[in-house]
Amino acid sequence: MTTARIDARFAALKQEGRAAFVAYVMAGDPDRDTALNILRGLPAAGADLIELGFPFSDPMAEGPPIQRAAQRALAKGMTLRGTLDLARAFREGDDTTPLILMGYMNPLLTWGFAAFARDAAEAGIDGLIVVDCPPEEADPLADALDAAGVSLVRLATPTSDDHRLQTIVRRTSGFVYYVSVAGVTGVKEADAQAVAPNVERVRQASGLPVAVGFGIKTPERAAAVARVADAVVVGSALVDEVAEAVERNEDVTQRVLSKAESLAKSVRFARNGQTTAV
Repeated sequence: MTTARIDARFAALKQEGRAAFVAYVMAGDPDRDTALNILRGLPAAGADLIELGFPFSDPMAEGPPIQRAAQRALAKGMTLRGTLDLARAFREGDDTTPLILMGYMNPLLTWGFAAFARDAAEAGIDGLIVVDCPPEEADPLADALDAAGVSLVRLATPTSDDHRLQTIVRRTSGFVYYVSVAGVTGVKEADAQAVAPNVERVRQASGLPVAVGFGIKTPERAAAVARVADAVVVGSALVDEVAEAVERNEDVTQRVLSKAESLAKSVRFARNGQTTAV
């Protein structure tokens, strides 16, 4: 079962006493070949897990940077099927880094849950985050993913009270994604002090690692969150590097991987001299 890669990675990081660095990139941004080069380079740059976004025309949870990334990818012809092809190509050289697909419900409905789950597992996908799938309506998707051995990773937010958390964590596996700010990606900044008690609350409710994302763009902010969470997710800061490199006619892959490396180092060494465990 592919979900085992997620569990194994978090178990290893717990032994190391550090948080995971989770890098988000958009499939096909700025084009298919460059996106594949970035994917292949992320583990060496320090990514412990990778979130691979599949482009969608109406990404309602995303701020301008990831909206523009989706538009660039769609303009170059990237699709959900193409995203799975990227995952297969990545798996040819990497059988250990967990790969989490992130996107929206409409393309999955069009594909069909059972067929998509089988195809995703065959492509080497370990988990799926569907931003606009309410837990109350997720059982058919969860059934299909369970049958294929793919984790359904759910989102908790600052407005998720204890009662709501019980609904959110039901049938969640791998980890829980905690949205650190009320709003879209890449606009507000996460406050580690405000995040800490909610991370613990989600961890207690779910019994799973908690990854914090939305609002983490700098190494300093990533390090602060890494001291209180099990994983730190960065997306907008990386897709911003794609946009900058394209605009300046620079090497996109090198620029993104350099940014990822600086963020990964800040997460890796955030707990030096501390006793907090993952």
